[in-house]
Amino acid sequence: MRFNGSKTARLFAATFMVSIAPVMAPNAMAQDSVAAFYKGKQVNIIVGFAAGGGYDAYARLLARHMTNHMPGKPTFVVRNMFGAAGEMAAGFVANSAPKDGTHIASVSASQPLARIFVPANQRSYDPAKQHYLGSAAKDGFVCLMRPDAPVKTADDMFRTESVLASGAIGAGTLSYMPLLARNVLGAKFKLIHGYKGTIEVMAALEKGEVQGVCGINLTSVNSQFQHFVKNGVARIVVQETIDGDAKLNEAKIPRMFDYAKTDQQRRIMRAIYAQADFARPFFVGAGVPESRVAALRSAFMAALADKDLLAEAAKMQLAIEPIPGSAIQAIAAEIAQQPDSFIEEVKAAIEIK
Repeated sequence: MRFNGSKTARLFAATFMVSIAPVMAPNAMAQDSVAAFYKGKQVNIIVGFAAGGGYDAYARLLARHMTNHMPGKPTFVVRNMFGAAGEMAAGFVANSAPKDGTHIASVSASQPLARIFVPANQRSYDPAKQHYLGSAAKDGFVCLMRPDAPVKTADDMFRTESVLASGAIGAGTLSYMPLLARNVLGAKFKLIHGYKGTIEVMAALEKGEVQGVCGINLTSVNSQFQHFVKNGVARIVVQETIDGDAKLNEAKIPRMFDYAKTDQQRRIMRAIYAQADFARPFFVGAGVPESRVAALRSAFMAALADKDLLAEAAKMQLAIEPIPGSAIQAIAAEIAQQPDSFIEEVKAAIEIK
C-alpha cells in the first residue's frame, strides 16, 4: 500500500480541525470571561518595600504598561506595604487578599526561598503553592564602601573590621548577604541592624554613619544610586554573585563566591546567590483561577517586551531581563524538596552570631 501524502494530509487536517474545535471554543470563552471580570477593575500591586527603592521602581514601571496587555484593560495601582523584608506584603497577598487575581505581590528575590529565610513558626504560607507571574530582571548584589573606610579592596574585608549598615534582622539581602560573608568566609563586618530599607541604608552611608553596605542590588546602584559611585561617595569593592556582572567582571571587581575554599561553602553560597536569577519576582496567591493566572502571566511577559516600557526602563536605567513564572515555580518547588539538614546548614550561615 503506497503512502499518499496529500490524501493523508487532508485526512489529518480534517481530523485535527474536528478534534481541536471543541478545545478552541472554551479557550475563547475563557478569554472572554477573563476580560469581562477585569473590565473596570483595579489590580493592586503590593510592594513589600518602601517607595523609592528598586522593587518599587519595577512595580510602578509595570503598572504603567500591563494594562495595555491585559484582557479587560484593568487599572494597575501600586501600594507599598513594607515590613519584615517584604514578608508582610507576601503574607497579605498569600493569605488575606482576595484570591480573584486583583492583588499581586512584588517581593524580594528571597521570597521563593522562604523555607531558608523565614522560621517555620512564622511562615504563614507555602511559597511553592503561590502562582508566580515571573521576574522583571536578573540582578547581582554588591558591597559598597566609602572612600574613607579602612577597607580598600575585597581582600581587606578579611583583614580589617568595617562597620556596615544592615536591614531588618534575619531577612533581606542587606542583612543576610553580609552575614553570609562573615559567617561562612570570615569577613570582618560589624553590622548595624534596623534600617528599614535601601533608601535609609544608603542615606546612612552617604552621611558617614556607617562605612559600607553589602547586599544592595546592582540595578539599584546603577539607577537610583548611580551618583554615589560617580561622585565618589562610595565604590564597589566586591560582587555577591556566582558568575558576576559582565561589566564588573571586565573591570576586575572580585566575586565573593571566589573566596570560598570548600565545596560545602560553595554549596551554601549557591543556595543564597541563586536568587540573582529571579531578582524582581511577582506572584498572585494560591486559589486564583487558572485562566486569570494565565492572563496575568501573559500580560506580565508582554509588558516587559513592550517597546514603550523598554524605552522608559532605559531612561530609568532599569535592566529588563524577564524570567517566566514557571521557572521561579520550579525553583520554589526544588527548595521545598531539599532535606531539612541542608536547609539548617544554610540558615546557620546567615544567623547573627
